[in-house]
Amino acid sequence: MKEYEAYLFDFDYTLADSSRGIVMCFQDVLKRAGYSDISDDTIKRTIGLTLEEAFAEMTGVTDSETLARWRKEYVSIADKIMNDATVLFPEVAEVLATLRERGAKTGIISTKYRYRIENFLLRHFDSLPVDIIIGGEDVKTPKPSPEGVIEAMERLGVKPENVLYCGDSVVDASTAVNAGVDFAAILHGVTPRSVFEPLPHVLITNNLIDILPTPIG
Repeated sequence: MKEYEAYLFDFDYTLADSSRGIVMCFQDVLKRAGYSDISDDTIKRTIGLTLEEAFAEMTGVTDSETLARWRKEYVSIADKIMNDATVLFPEVAEVLATLRERGAKTGIISTKYRYRIENFLLRHFDSLPVDIIIGGEDVKTPKPSPEGVIEAMERLGVKPENVLYCGDSVVDASTAVNAGVDFAAILHGVTPRSVFEPLPHVLITNNLIDILPTPIG
């Protein structure tokens, strides 16, 4: 692995596992809307999409007002339970600290709301462990649009050839391609290695430590 000037990360299934909270929120909204037969695994496969995209994919509903109402209901529930139901992956603190020690710039680009990511991270760190966080409320077009990555690069003052984007989904892989940056596939989520193998990538791994130029310990 080459050493990059900046390392950007997806959040869900890349830095943390919030699948339990996500499933709880979706199931609450879906069941109240009359959808009682959508499995937890089906919900997990939508992680990384916007809330409206996820609801539409699971239900077939395309009415924008309905999808917006469900999103608001989801957010209301998530504000109460999500961070309690989210777990930081064990290697994340070490990886982020090592990158900072080496002078690398770091950021998070996610469809998850920035304020929720910030609140979660401050439960685990004395201060935010990354230089920039761009959440779903900060962009006009969500991933796989490169908008968030491009904004992060501009604010961090780095060029695409010096950036690695790490994510767990095909959406993340497409985001990296669209932004012109290298991609590392992190196998923390539901997307298997075989799906990533034909896609542009510099690494496929189940441990974020492998993105570092030299091993730890």
